[in-house]
Amino acid sequence: MNQLLKRERQTTWLLLAGLWALLLLLAVWRPLALPDEGRYAEVGRWMWLSGDWLVPRLDGIPFFHKPPLLHWLQALSFATFGVSPWSARLVPAVHAGIMLVALYLAARTTTTEAVARRAALMLGTSLAFLLGGQYVNHDMLVASWIGVAIWAFALSFLQGDRPHANLARLGFVACALGVLSKGLIGLALPGLVLLGWLIWTRQLGKVVRLPWPSGLALFALIAVPWFAVAQSRYPGFMDYLFGAQQFSRFTGSTFNNVRPWWFYLPVVALLVFPWFWFALHQARADARRATAEVSARAPKVAALCWLWIAVIVGFFSIPHSKLVGYVLPVAPPLALLAALGWQHCLGERRAGRTAFAVVCGLLLIGSGVLSEVVSRHSRRVGTQDIAATLACQASPTDTVYAVGDYPYDLPFYTQATQPMVVVQDWTEVRRTAGDNWRRELFEGANFDPVAGQVLQGPQVLAQAVMQPGRWLVSPRAVDPDPTASGWVAVARGTAWNLYRSAPERPVAAEDKGLPGCDQQGRKQRHQ
Repeated sequence: MNQLLKRERQTTWLLLAGLWALLLLLAVWRPLALPDEGRYAEVGRWMWLSGDWLVPRLDGIPFFHKPPLLHWLQALSFATFGVSPWSARLVPAVHAGIMLVALYLAARTTTTEAVARRAALMLGTSLAFLLGGQYVNHDMLVASWIGVAIWAFALSFLQGDRPHANLARLGFVACALGVLSKGLIGLALPGLVLLGWLIWTRQLGKVVRLPWPSGLALFALIAVPWFAVAQSRYPGFMDYLFGAQQFSRFTGSTFNNVRPWWFYLPVVALLVFPWFWFALHQARADARRATAEVSARAPKVAALCWLWIAVIVGFFSIPHSKLVGYVLPVAPPLALLAALGWQHCLGERRAGRTAFAVVCGLLLIGSGVLSEVVSRHSRRVGTQDIAATLACQASPTDTVYAVGDYPYDLPFYTQATQPMVVVQDWTEVRRTAGDNWRRELFEGANFDPVAGQVLQGPQVLAQAVMQPGRWLVSPRAVDPDPTASGWVAVARGTAWNLYRSAPERPVAAEDKGLPGCDQQGRKQRHQ
């Protein structure tokens, strides 16, 4: 390797490290977004708190909507860095870094250093990376492992007549981690993309030369044990996870977030805006003529990228329920196509380099502004304000009752050590509930009726209000007002109110010796 290329690569790694550091910085100050971040961060915290690494739990109730990789890694993060929104976001941020590095290495192998660097910078300055990479849910995890699987297998097939064995084994491992991230799509989507690409590029015959015995053994060793143990402990688990939560969600029409078939067309453009326009230019250009000067492999790589995008967008456009995060896997191929399009349009001209740097800078500033907008919205709808009061005034043995809605983020902020009692008319809820938090809880309680005892009817409040050490949280608009039943208002937040049962003032935080609480028993803000 000549010295110039070595310096270029060192510069690229420094730039990518800087983008990842910015991602970590953006993840610091933002409160948990609801419902997803509150839900999944709390599931990970409960796993760390309980020491039960088999069963993800929400409010102590089994939560089998997704496999556990996110929660395992969050529990490790909490054990290492403490419990905070930032340590919860470290898991998707690490996976965003994996996505970025995988794109850079794959592009560097199949094109040039200049194209690979530009593709990585396009991805690293995109909303997909800077916002998707700091959002606590399963989407970035499965997107990164889908990407690693596709790149690894594709590079394996491009090595010659016989696929590169270790790259193929990496692909099997990535598929297994994708399955542990979000279920069968971690295997199905890379398989569909690669099958279409192998047929298109006339390489299908190479499939028989993959290291199937060792690859399948690695896949089974990583992916199968948790599912097998969970099924043996909870009969019906597999039907629920793969049937109700995956197949039915894909084919049904009764779930939330119903969107039109074309929903993902503007979403895909926004994920890598404004670089998307250069990908369109690449689509219009003659693929061979546009990429011949880059690498002999590039036509096959461009075909892979377009098939990758088409399969992912087409697959997730079929169900009625659609969310932005579902198409995060298309960000890496879009970035590479955009880099190829840029190379075709502007090459390495000085004006182009200057324009590229300016656009990258504007995108970084814009991501900070957008993150602050999301942060302000989260503060308006979350429980952070009343959680500070509850954390200072309540004792660890006190019981918290939730009425009217489910405060996903409250146990996380208060560092609760026991579940909340969730008050609803559960008989009626079981009959009428749609795709919402109520269904999450009572379906989980079906797997563990003992844990499900925290789901109580409204009559429990008449006894609770007469007992000391009882707290009630409710949305501000709840009707009737709990004070009419004897509850004493303690704090009124922007979206939630906090009440206590005993008429006498509880032991103040300063009397309990809790650090960081003011004379009113609220968390002090440290500047």
